[in-house]
Amino acid sequence: MAGRVSERVRVQHAALDLDPLIHERARLAIVSALGSQGELSFTELKGLTGTTDGNLSTHTTKLEQAGYIAAAKGMFSGRSKTTYTITGAGHRALLAYLTSLERLLGEVKGS
Repeated sequence: MAGRVSERVRVQHAALDLDPLIHERARLAIVSALGSQGELSFTELKGLTGTTDGNLSTHTTKLEQAGYIAAAKGMFSGRSKTTYTITGAGHRALLAYLTSLERLLGEVKGS
């Protein structure tokens, strides 16, 4: 039976193609929100993702370090404001993630 399994398994399982950086729930919420909305402030992202200030800061830093998002800091009405956008690399990574997820769904559903 082991021989049959190895004959059927010719490519890596689709779940292993999911980008682990994006796969984390809060980071997936961040990149998908930026992918659909364009630019969002720290406060808007916090509201959309349901994260705390500290958690959002940690996750956005990881995504920035990976080159998936970019942050712009400035002043608005005398207050500091940070806004985020998805980068080209981040958009490509998100699309690749979604493609892998679709492939995984197809494998599970048998289509």
